[in-house]
Amino acid sequence: MPEVGVGFHTDAFNSTHKSFDQALQWARDNDVHYIEPGVIEGACWIHGLGYFPHISLIEDPVLLRRRMEKYGVRFSQIDAAYPLSGKDGMSVGVPYVQKAIAWASLAGSPRVATTDGLYKPEGLGDREALDLMKRAYQEIVRVAEAHEVVVTIEVHGYFTTKADWLAEMLDYCGDTPYLQLNLDTGNTFIAGNDPVEFADRFLDRIHHVHVKDVSESLAESVRGGATGIAISHVAAGDGVNADNIRRILRRLGDTGFDGVLSIECEGQGGPMLADSLAWLRKEMQEAGLQERQF
Repeated sequence: MPEVGVGFHTDAFNSTHKSFDQALQWARDNDVHYIEPGVIEGACWIHGLGYFPHISLIEDPVLLRRRMEKYGVRFSQIDAAYPLSGKDGMSVGVPYVQKAIAWASLAGSPRVATTDGLYKPEGLGDREALDLMKRAYQEIVRVAEAHEVVVTIEVHGYFTTKADWLAEMLDYCGDTPYLQLNLDTGNTFIAGNDPVEFADRFLDRIHHVHVKDVSESLAESVRGGATGIAISHVAAGDGVNADNIRRILRRLGDTGFDGVLSIECEGQGGPMLADSLAWLRKEMQEAGLQERQF
């Protein structure tokens, strides 16, 4: 039976203004051993005062890793998803991601997430933007290979929610093992795709999964007219995307997936996240996936 990690994105605690350490405490209290925070460069007051459940590259990565070990928690990946498809993808996005990769290698994070922008980039044709992203990913993956950290492309925006373009992006750097896919079940759905068919096309490249359901009201209002959604306001299993997630889990179980399933939802300070966790663990058993411990 394949062993997979189970975790959550610390976005779950954005609305309740909890700190990263409070997210670690929640993980320990609920026997969760993987966590996925966003990362900023530098310092800000909301982070310093403990109202921000993400991390900063200004923190010492080794000391943070040791602090996390006391909670029995490790990174599944860190989220450095500054859009790489715009004109500032090379000047802002690339150095940001490269710094995140070097930091991640010391912090014990095996992956760093990246993505494109939500919308067609202003002032660029589609082919221009794709060619710019190719150069960006080649520079990023050069650093990733040196640090042995996997870069994941998250399904989130104008390009990545279109399967043909995503396939092209995943081949930007040849057959390197350091460029893989972060499948987002909610973003594929909200963009108007069939999430199961979408996942089937990329099963051999899926390295990390955002388990994200979608409320009925959101699906009715924006499905097919949006690409990514920042956060889900419904627990996994309680939305209209639940059956697609269930079927994808079975596909992953059949193919021996051994990455991490990371829940993305508005956690309400914990309760909605707890409901999502209970549902996911039940569905994993049905799919033949065993939860990996620390």
